[in-house]
Amino acid sequence: MSPIPGSGLAKGLAVTLRTMTKKTVTAQYPDVQPELPPRSRGVIGLFEENCTVCMLCARECPDWCIYIDSHKETVPAAVEGGRERSRNVLDRFAIDFSLCMYCGICIEVCPFDALFWSPEFEYAETDIHELTHERDKLREWMWTVPAPPALDPGAEEPKEVAAARKAADKLAAAQAAEAAAAAEAGQAADTGQTGQTGPEGGQA
Repeated sequence: MSPIPGSGLAKGLAVTLRTMTKKTVTAQYPDVQPELPPRSRGVIGLFEENCTVCMLCARECPDWCIYIDSHKETVPAAVEGGRERSRNVLDRFAIDFSLCMYCGICIEVCPFDALFWSPEFEYAETDIHELTHERDKLREWMWTVPAPPALDPGAEEPKEVAAARKAADKLAAAQAAEAAAAAEAGQAADTGQTGQTGPEGGQA
């Protein structure tokens, strides 16, 4: 069945009329910040403590916009008679956002959760060379990363959270034991002084 002549024009005019009856909403940016979706890709934040300088992010980056420098340090043996170990120490971690295409591959391949998406998007510069942001700036953006979404009610607790909770409970128990020991020592000292001194201030 052939379409009725002018039906396309009528549909277009119907859309126009529906749009005309709706209230216009103007985004008052920059006075009012927009409400971004929770998984917005703004910039990449660096959690430096988790970085082991494995170079996976730099090797997998299709734009080669990640620059990493490091050096090796010798770590003394943890126990007497043990052998020394060497570890990589991060000297420089920079991302050139004039080349970055926000694919997120570096975040996905990081095995130690050192890179995260931040919703921050206000990092324009007047000079393209200043779009290469060093690790200090990337670390500042790390604190703007939103919290991960809540788990399903029946989901298993992440191992990282369980390990952190176990360590915190262990530390709290140790601190409580130290406080109890200090309180007992103070009580014993007060009891000893009371036994040595009589009610008149003389020897009992």
